[in-house]
Amino acid sequence: MNQYLVVGVVFLVVIALLATNKKLVETLKNIYKIEELRKRVIYTIGLLLVYRLGSFVVIPGINPNALGEGSAYASQLEGNGLLGLLNVFSGGAFGNAAIFALGVMPYITASIIIQLMGMMIPYFQKMQKEGESGRRKMNQWTRFLTIGVLILQGPAYIANLYHQVPTAFVYGNSFGFVAYATTILIAGTMFIMWLGEKITDKGIGNGISLIIMIGIVARLPHALLAEVNARFQTASGSAIMLILELILLFLVFMATIALVQAVRKVPVQYAKRIVGNKQYGGVRQYIPLKMNAANVMPIIFAQALMFIPALFSGTAFAAAFSSMTGFWYNFTLAVLVIAFTYFYTAIIINPQMMADDMKRNGGFIPGVKPGKQTVNYIDTIMTRITLPGSFFLAIVAILPALAMKFLGIQQAFAYFYGGTSLLIMVGVVLDTLKQIESYLLMRHYDGLMKTGRIQGRH
Repeated sequence: MNQYLVVGVVFLVVIALLATNKKLVETLKNIYKIEELRKRVIYTIGLLLVYRLGSFVVIPGINPNALGEGSAYASQLEGNGLLGLLNVFSGGAFGNAAIFALGVMPYITASIIIQLMGMMIPYFQKMQKEGESGRRKMNQWTRFLTIGVLILQGPAYIANLYHQVPTAFVYGNSFGFVAYATTILIAGTMFIMWLGEKITDKGIGNGISLIIMIGIVARLPHALLAEVNARFQTASGSAIMLILELILLFLVFMATIALVQAVRKVPVQYAKRIVGNKQYGGVRQYIPLKMNAANVMPIIFAQALMFIPALFSGTAFAAAFSSMTGFWYNFTLAVLVIAFTYFYTAIIINPQMMADDMKRNGGFIPGVKPGKQTVNYIDTIMTRITLPGSFFLAIVAILPALAMKFLGIQQAFAYFYGGTSLLIMVGVVLDTLKQIESYLLMRHYDGLMKTGRIQGRH
């Protein structure tokens, strides 16, 4: 009973603080006054509710009662870091054996593959340079590849489910049922992609990212309640430890926001041009180079590689990497995150292209000659700012393990202390706030912050 009281008090305090914030109340009123923004917000909330409802619709032919707490499948999700992470990303649909069980992860996998192919295959490199038409072709290729990934992942998901809880299969595990269930999973993921595109077009933007974030946030109340229950099952001082955990979580969020928004402004001077009676250029602008340009991708790549040792089960090599809180697991994960941060930054930041664009538009960096020296200058800056960014990203990646090992935090709640969950939540929330703020400022209303602008957004 005490644990529920603590959770209730925490939520009441948060609601009271929000209700007494006059700036927030005034901003919500302004959002309601703008008809287009109001419709977009309501439309987005409606589609997100459809997604959440679909996360509880179990695949026909599977008994959901056999998948509850205490089952072998639930134990596997708690003990396996990758499957537990997939369950978090899908908002619990993965563990519910729902029609949205595979979520948008196959689409993300296909997007990464297409992006890497754009580096190595001339055909995709050409499409990347074709502007809007090339982008549409790339999106179409990504959809086709997503279906290919689903055709592989669907039967694998059903096979693992049958291996863990064969009693959940009402009609057995025949070839016909596997094909039927795989078709439902493919349709579920494609429907989620459609929802994401509609949110991007007619909602407040960032459709796929919002769907991922909602899936992650949906697990927060359950994880928090489980953490409260675990704390109050121990000795006295549980309430103090819980408060310290929440304070630490708040500080981690603040540090992550600083990481996501940190930029290095490179000044660019444009030559003055007079065309007719108008003057163009002659002003100084800035190129904002982000300290964490790679965002969450290095952690995703690194975590994918960390499950390779599991293929060598029974060996000392696999045993050394079997525990998510072990030294070698986290040390290797941190090193891989640092390496992939440099690798992925080199993929998405092209100093040569930036220098060519500046030269084409009559721009130059003061004190730096155009051409090769400009390329070297930008490359040097990116190398220097990526170093602290990569180390901070490595710390974020191993924070869940540190929280579990040294603070005794439950695994489900520890996911919110770092890793992909934390970065996705922070990044998506900031981008969504930026979208809403642009509508407010366009209608001459104050922004979401006291200064009228979200700091660090460019």
